[in-house]
Amino acid sequence: MKNQRNSIIEYINNFGSITSYEAYINLGITQLATRIKELKEQGYAFKTVWIKKKNRYGKDIMFKKYMLEKTKRF
Repeated sequence: MKNQRNSIIEYINNFGSITSYEAYINLGITQLATRIKELKEQGYAFKTVWIKKKNRYGKDIMFKKYMLEKTKRF
């Protein structure tokens, strides 16, 4: 059975990055930052970029996009 952390790594490997919106819509994961923290504790390293966009009301919003820098070495 695939867990949420494995799903996140697979998603990043397939698409290059992940945001909290993508994690929720595509993977059903509601606490991406928590899962990223757990992955870091397991040895994964992430590059984080802040993205700025406008919401449906025209207000600026910011969110993080996570990209994998390297994988855990065994």
